[in-house]
Amino acid sequence: MSSSTRGIGGTQRPAPRIALAALVAVLAGAAACAPSSRTGDAAAPGSAAPSAVIDDPADFDLDALVAAAKKEGSITVYDSSGDITKVAKAFTAKYGIKATGVKNKVGDTLEKMTREAQADNVTIDMTLYEDGPSLVGELLPQKVVHTWIPADLADGIPEANRSPLLVLQKANVWVYNPKLFPKGCPVDNIWDLVGPEWKGKVALQDPLGKPNIIEWFNQLSNGADQALRDAHQAAHPGQELKTTQKTAAEEWVVQLAKNSPVLTSADDDVAAAVASPNQKQPRIGLVSNAKFRDVEEKNYSMRVCDTLKPWSGYLYPKYSAIANKTEHPNAAKLFTHFVLTEEGIRHEMGAGGIPGSTAVKQGAFSPPGLTDWKKELFTFDPKYLAKDFADTEAMQDLWRISHS
Repeated sequence: MSSSTRGIGGTQRPAPRIALAALVAVLAGAAACAPSSRTGDAAAPGSAAPSAVIDDPADFDLDALVAAAKKEGSITVYDSSGDITKVAKAFTAKYGIKATGVKNKVGDTLEKMTREAQADNVTIDMTLYEDGPSLVGELLPQKVVHTWIPADLADGIPEANRSPLLVLQKANVWVYNPKLFPKGCPVDNIWDLVGPEWKGKVALQDPLGKPNIIEWFNQLSNGADQALRDAHQAAHPGQELKTTQKTAAEEWVVQLAKNSPVLTSADDDVAAAVASPNQKQPRIGLVSNAKFRDVEEKNYSMRVCDTLKPWSGYLYPKYSAIANKTEHPNAAKLFTHFVLTEEGIRHEMGAGGIPGSTAVKQGAFSPPGLTDWKKELFTFDPKYLAKDFADTEAMQDLWRISHS
């Protein structure tokens, strides 16, 4: 393994301190295990990631938590979505506690929280975090953060959403321009995107700068090999997939990288490349569901490729994690409680989303062309998070070598 790992935006961040082979061995089953009811410390680096902490329901007192949080006076929360400022504002309005929401790239948040913990100088009280592999592989076992679940809301959180605590799923979807393709999406199979007719016409954020794309590649490798092989057979009847790669997903990644994709540094640029008012070039793009706000705000023409098989995109998770050394632990717990309710998380669902709590309804908005998020989108499996972390650099290298 190299001495550094590439983070958000192509910047270098320190390599994980944990031996990856050992991590996979001890974490393989940890991500799917049920949470404990203990309140102990996180596991030591190199051991299994700690289970979620749930206080004894008999001892949980929301009013007492509010009072304790008010005594602490403030909280700072980092998130990769600008919607966090709306959540913070609503939290302050409800509880009278000054909350500051900061939009920050997930890789930068990882580095900052790690350094703050090492220096015993914590300014980030908690994070809503979109990189599950580094959360399970670095932040949790290195005791930088922990997962806490409020006892009064625990019944609404499925076990698969507990370790770490999932607060929201959002979507990255394949989109097209219906003005350029009035008859519908011009592709109906994910393997079409790597064919010669779409060479140089597929736009997406550079996977080396967006962790959840790399995680998606790894999740496909770990849990969707047969689905991708079946899709290849449907796209190329009578032609069995031939590859020297370990999985069908890796073969698809290699072919996509070699097909001259249009790479950007932000979803805004992908959306513009596909759907801007004066766009004449026919393209397919991979964007967050949040970009559908641009349809009205910027007069974009954009629709989900609803005919694309086996999936029109993928759901990516957002987790809640509290800094172990925060000086505002009760405010962080209260903020966690807030985002597990409709009143709190709705500010992150303006463009749609699926809450981590089954007690909260899915966001009302759905991008045009997307009717059933759970059926039409590939869903990450938390049991693979540790392996995703171990495989991150190899998948980055596969993309880098194939695209060069």
